[in-house]
Amino acid sequence: MSIIQFVKSKLFLKQILIAFVGLIVFVFVIKIVLRFSTNHNQKIEVPNLSKLSIEEAAMKLSELDLDYIVIDSASYNPEYPKFSVIEQNPEAGDFVKEKRKIYLTLNPSRYRDVMIPNLNGRTKRQAISELRAIGFIVSSEFIYVNDIGKDVVRGMRYKGKILNPNDKLQKNSEITLVLGDGGMGQDAVEKDSINDDVEF
Repeated sequence: MSIIQFVKSKLFLKQILIAFVGLIVFVFVIKIVLRFSTNHNQKIEVPNLSKLSIEEAAMKLSELDLDYIVIDSASYNPEYPKFSVIEQNPEAGDFVKEKRKIYLTLNPSRYRDVMIPNLNGRTKRQAISELRAIGFIVSSEFIYVNDIGKDVVRGMRYKGKILNPNDKLQKNSEITLVLGDGGMGQDAVEKDSINDDVEF
């Protein structure tokens, strides 16, 4: 039988038809497999985990078949409970597929410790600016000591305790400055308004 006769034969047409049907079935099966393996068109809305404890957040995510990873804690926020969720990624309301990992950032238990800078010899204004910049509160009461340098820093106190350079103190703590009185011989605590004396 010649090639032309074979192409025109019913056997050839039958084989072509079988191959075509087989190809369609193969493509259909692949699409079904991919749909299940990639969770095609499946959407799970990410819940709002803000202010939840890690245990509460884990339970909520488990119910939705979602996983989580805790990343480094953020800066302490007093408006959130200690060790509660302060940030999440993806955010609440986003849609994800099952088993998706949600990255959680927790609120620390307190403000972090900050190193006390060496401010001896600085002016009151310079000292206040620097202390505020690194996260401390400066008391509106200043301790004045007998010193020729008026309003020059001669020390710092925290709740009456002497602070030395390189000591560590919790951020947001209130520091009292010890200042020179300009040689007037005073050794007292003087109330003063920071906003009146310091220009920024």
